[in-house]
Amino acid sequence: MQFQIPQFIEVENKIVGPLTLKQFLYLAAAGGLSFLFFFIFSMWLWLFITMFMAVIAFAFAFIKYNGQPLIRITLNAFGFFWKPRLYLWQREIEEKIIEVPDFSVETKRKNLREYFSGMPSVKRLLVDLMTSKNPIPKREKGSPRLGITSKERLSAFRKLTGEKEISRRVDYR
Repeated sequence: MQFQIPQFIEVENKIVGPLTLKQFLYLAAAGGLSFLFFFIFSMWLWLFITMFMAVIAFAFAFIKYNGQPLIRITLNAFGFFWKPRLYLWQREIEEKIIEVPDFSVETKRKNLREYFSGMPSVKRLLVDLMTSKNPIPKREKGSPRLGITSKERLSAFRKLTGEKEISRRVDYR
């Protein structure tokens, strides 16, 4: 199934001759105000106001800067000058009072010794893992998925880059 993709969507349709609807409305508004001012002001003032409005209407209708119509640039400029540009953000400070019980150093050490007494020594565990000839229970089991049986031995070594790698150990005796 084929669909038509709209192209040139940024180009406005020409409605009144070579003018788009916006261009025509800018020029028509200036012409209408000029017609109204003809009956209100004297001739020299009417000419001055009409020339000023015609220049503004033609500028809004036809001038684009960096692909943006002049009316949008003008509205953004007025918004920039009208709105405040200084933003201050101050964090709200919530005061919380936390009471810390008074522990002496001896009490802290005693509590830590009791807490860590049931745990194995990390240094001893590391040494056992790196240098032990006997397997650590429930740690070194053969894996049928990897093709390693319990009779095969694995050896850990360091590469020149410092990475550790574990490989099968082969004895040619």
